[in-house]
Formats: sequence, C-alpha cells, structure tokens
Amino acid sequence: QVQLVESGGGLVQAGGSLRLSCVVSGGTFSRTDFGWFRQASGKSRDVVGAISSGGQTVYADSVKGRFTISRDNAKSTVYLEMNNLEDGDTAVYSCNRVPPYKWAGTETWGQGTQVTVSS
Repeated sequence: QVQLVESGGGLVQAGGSLRLSCVVSGGTFSRTDFGWFRQASGKSRDVVGAISSGGQTVYADSVKGRFTISRDNAKSTVYLEMNNLEDGDTAVYSCNRVPPYKWAGTETWGQGTQVTVSS
C-alpha cells in the first residue's frame, strides 16, 4: 500500500514563505502524476496544482505566480514552494496521485501538514 507523508507546514506571517515536502513510499513514483491539495476548516478539499511524471505543472488561479511544485524522483518526493502567502492560504495541505490513490475502493491520504498564515 502506498504511503504519503507531508511535512513542512507551520505558522507564517502574511507575505512569508514555506516549503512543503511529500515523501511517497510504494507505487512507481517516477511514472506517476502528483498533485497538491488543501482543505480549509469547514470547506471541501481543493486542488492547488499538479505535476506530471515529465515535470510539467499546472496551478489553480488563486496560487498561480506564488506557488511552485517540483519533484525529485530519486527521493520519491514532491515539493510545494509557497511564496507571498496570504490569509486565504491557511489550510491543511496534502499531496496525492492524480487521481488519488485508492485502497479497497477508498481514497488514501496522508495526515497532511497544517499551514497557518497570520496577518
């Protein structure tokens, strides 16, 4: 079974930066497309952006120009570089395959990492 472990979140002032990491164990990392997702309190999970196995990226309009997704196939790790953070970026951030991994028909997610932006 695939495991996803996110880290790097924390409390940051508006305008600040954070770099999140997602280590993926199991599966065929180098041939897999991955996405970063976020869920604010009381809201549904949204897509932040994604990176293909070939390194091409796409982003939600709300983060375009501020966030950058990258990957290191040798480390089975996906990164999310977040700059110029805003209050609206406060959420739990998770990574997953695109589409998300499933186990026994249920989507499998890691624990996520909390990002809190203070103004």
